[in-house]
Amino acid sequence: MFGPGKDIDAMNANMAGLMEQEGLPYGARSNTYNSRLAQELGSWADSQEGGEDLHMKIYQAYFVDDKNVGDVDVLVELAEAAGLDGTEARKVLEDRSFEAAVDEDWSKARQMGVTGVPTFAAGGAGVFGAQPYEALEQLVEHAGAEKK
Repeated sequence: MFGPGKDIDAMNANMAGLMEQEGLPYGARSNTYNSRLAQELGSWADSQEGGEDLHMKIYQAYFVDDKNVGDVDVLVELAEAAGLDGTEARKVLEDRSFEAAVDEDWSKARQMGVTGVPTFAAGGAGVFGAQPYEALEQLVEHAGAEKK
């Protein structure tokens, strides 16, 4: 968490190292933005064909390009870049039509004891924070998945 007494450069370097291990881009962020509207737009995108592309666009905007993912205009641009209808995206954001869906997700997360992101849960177990592939593999195996 950013704040007094925190070494932001060290935190960014640590995160950059973790992201590099996973093959994900990461830029030095100088701001933290409220992502609530991005979550609502992401929930809407999940209901649209091809909408999964929006999630990576939001990741790139926030963690690499240091864009404000709480700004409606930025989010509409990202939706359009992901091939989604910008007019519909703006309406979703202005009407807050996916607010209840995100509230429900947050409520479920609180009930499960989730206090941060990312959190991965399966089969009554969970792992928190950026994790190596092996940790996620162990989680799904614990939940009963079989290796192929």
